[in-house]
Amino acid sequence: MLMIILLGCCGMARSLTENKTRTALFVLVVFGLCSFFYLLGVWQRSGFGRGDSIAAVVNEQTKCLKLPNLNFETHHSASDLPNDTFSSQVKTFEPCDAEYTDYTPCEEQKRAMTFPRDHMIYRERHCPPENEKLYCLIPAPKGYVAPFPWPKSRDYVSYANVPHKSLTVEKAIQNWVHYEGNVFRFPGGGTQFPQGADKYIDQLASVIPITGGEVRTALDTGCGVASLGAYLLKKDVLTMSFAPKDNHEAQVQFALERGVPAYIGLLGSMKLSFPSRVFDMAHCSRCLIPWSGSNGMYMMEVDRVLRPGGYWVLSGPPIGWKIHYKGWQRTKDDLRSEQRKIEQFAELLCWKKISEKDGIAIWRKRLNDKSCPRKQDNSKVAKCELTSESDVWYKKMEACITPLPEVKSVSEVAGGELEPFPQRLNAVPPRIARGFVPGFSVQTYQEDNKLWQKHVNAYKKTNDLLDTGRYRNIMDMNAGLGSFAAVLESPKLWVMNVVPFIADTSTLGVIYERGLIGMYHDWCEGFSTYPRTYDLIHANGVFSLYQNK
Repeated sequence: MLMIILLGCCGMARSLTENKTRTALFVLVVFGLCSFFYLLGVWQRSGFGRGDSIAAVVNEQTKCLKLPNLNFETHHSASDLPNDTFSSQVKTFEPCDAEYTDYTPCEEQKRAMTFPRDHMIYRERHCPPENEKLYCLIPAPKGYVAPFPWPKSRDYVSYANVPHKSLTVEKAIQNWVHYEGNVFRFPGGGTQFPQGADKYIDQLASVIPITGGEVRTALDTGCGVASLGAYLLKKDVLTMSFAPKDNHEAQVQFALERGVPAYIGLLGSMKLSFPSRVFDMAHCSRCLIPWSGSNGMYMMEVDRVLRPGGYWVLSGPPIGWKIHYKGWQRTKDDLRSEQRKIEQFAELLCWKKISEKDGIAIWRKRLNDKSCPRKQDNSKVAKCELTSESDVWYKKMEACITPLPEVKSVSEVAGGELEPFPQRLNAVPPRIARGFVPGFSVQTYQEDNKLWQKHVNAYKKTNDLLDTGRYRNIMDMNAGLGSFAAVLESPKLWVMNVVPFIADTSTLGVIYERGLIGMYHDWCEGFSTYPRTYDLIHANGVFSLYQNK
């Protein structure tokens, strides 16, 4: 029922008539539409329309299927679980005694002294037997604070974090490190470059193409506090520095606390934990390695890990002996003889000496074995047996020359030429392109890059500090092709890419061909580093890899 109130105005009567007409028209339109859609539905359901066929197709595509193999029973029972699974007690690890603050399981001093001194065996890795392993948490030193952010950390380290002053006295005039108040200051000096690493690097760059990305990965043997590696970072050169845990107290610990890549190690009796042909440059500055001894074995090991066309830098004794022999307190004949032997081994390795000036000598490795056939066929030089390039973990070093991949011409780079950095970071590595890595192709390499880009994006949703500089020293425990590190690549951080030596396929060579660094390791043992030296550790598939190990 429609109720209308008249207000007794003639003008209002006219408006009322118009409203009645509009209301009637609206009701008529609604009634017509309802009738149309009702009749349309009846027609489709009658079988003359296409409604049935459409519905049939939809039902066919979406109907539930009976899958005979579905089993909704539990796949595990309580009998499969360890006996203590339902124990209400949670196992906790107590702190170790304060004496273990800087404990490094496989380089422990007391155990080391029980091994032979030949070839520095006693300074190599000697991990504790099962009955000597510690099951307690390594304590931080009293007053420990978060390290300074990079790049301030390059120059300053809190005394509380590495409370060892011996180097400030022993290396005072060489400008390694100074103690100032509650911090250590690192002026950038070294035994061979007391005036600073920058000037020294400029000298090297006058001969070696350090800038421009051709030299990206370097190896610093006997690195001290790694000032060379710290300052090479300004040139976008990533240096793997190492030194033994010896009377130069905490030198590698200082390096890592500064935010510089380093590990505890030396050239002794075992091969270095790197594949062949990975470093663009190797360096020794008064590193105390007897290059002229052991039938050239140490130079041959450097040759193994140097990339074809790579550079070897030697500064300090015996280089420059004519000027410095008195200061070194050695005779001219002794130093002359030592350098002559080094020159002879370099010639056997087909290294070309390209510079000797101001106490610095630089050699360049051959591009391939065709370029020096006469020397390579020399009966005095043994060739290493062709084995896997990853077969280096706890393997004895030998006085032999590692053959290079075959080439078709004397101008071809053995193993393939690399792009300059940063292009090489995501370019297809030669080891992949040439099929040297079983199970990996160009396509799988590119897919791996895309996958880790997605993973890292997902990580950042949980931790938005990932690539801000909050984490300087990062470790990837199972690095694969290095794609995690490649996505994170930034001057703010560096990644130690570890490839477990038990992995089915060695991919560490690929990682180096991308301009990244890393090493082989067995995670059943302690890593060659000090406590508290990494800001973030990434583990993908590690526990699956070591299941039942």
